[in-house]
Amino acid sequence: MTHSPPPGMPRARIPGPQQPPPPYPRIGAGLWRRCLGGGLALWASAALATYATRSTTPMPTLILLGGFLLPVVFVLWAYERHGRDLGVSAILGCFLAGGALGVLGASLTDPAPLRLSFGMFSGVGLVEEAAKLAALVFTLRRQPWIRGMRAGLVLGAAVGFGFAALESCGHAFTAAVSADGADLRTLLETEMLRVPLTPFGHGLCTAIAGGVLLAHRRPNGHFRLATPVVTACLGACVLHALWDATHGIAAWLATRLSGTALDREPFAQGYVPRPSAAQEHLFTLFSVGGLALIALFGIAWVRSLAHRNPSWRNTP
Repeated sequence: MTHSPPPGMPRARIPGPQQPPPPYPRIGAGLWRRCLGGGLALWASAALATYATRSTTPMPTLILLGGFLLPVVFVLWAYERHGRDLGVSAILGCFLAGGALGVLGASLTDPAPLRLSFGMFSGVGLVEEAAKLAALVFTLRRQPWIRGMRAGLVLGAAVGFGFAALESCGHAFTAAVSADGADLRTLLETEMLRVPLTPFGHGLCTAIAGGVLLAHRRPNGHFRLATPVVTACLGACVLHALWDATHGIAAWLATRLSGTALDREPFAQGYVPRPSAAQEHLFTLFSVGGLALIALFGIAWVRSLAHRNPSWRNTP
């Protein structure tokens, strides 16, 4: 027979079962939104301060924020939506390795001649995509349990965004440095044109190749060069080459459709001498439209890969 304790007496608290801590750090939901809003506000403040004071001190902030903001935001979004079980260390490692090894591989193409051709763009795309896939393999070499289409899409995109961040910083730095000193206007124009295109360039191409590569990874961690892997890698290289060649293709189409004679020497170096107003409008139309078509094709390819994989629909 039990008796209830008299009122006012303290009762013993029996601790309930505790859940084990997650094996990876928790990142709060919506962090990518706060990062995007705060980063844009800081970038705009640095741009206004630089323009008002004519000082070069905030320029490193502009270059780093402009180059890293959107890649970091998209990596946070991919982690939150589809990659929590992969762990922060894997995604961060792919982002950093993609930036370091990718830019190192891209530097091998810098001494290439200035005469532009689709063959030259194909070679550049092959070297850069190979460098990014090497970064993905290097990062995951001791993590054999990470495999599958979803992991490849997320981590491949992280590698591509790491490369895109450093490449954008390099282009912004080149635009800011001129013979007459720092050129703020060119720097801002370069970042405003390149940064919104970041998700549809390197990140998209490497996500395609990385997804197929990890989908065919063996359980023991060995990577297979199966036919679908080679096909996806070559397809990513073609997308990369088309993306880089859009500027030249648009210039060629604008010159042809305007009915003017083509001076091959300056055109081979990437520009049309003394363009007319009609050529400028046609060039803008073809360059923007070409990039949009390539981006839509890449997005459709990624969606088809994701929808064929059941794990993508069961992400946390």
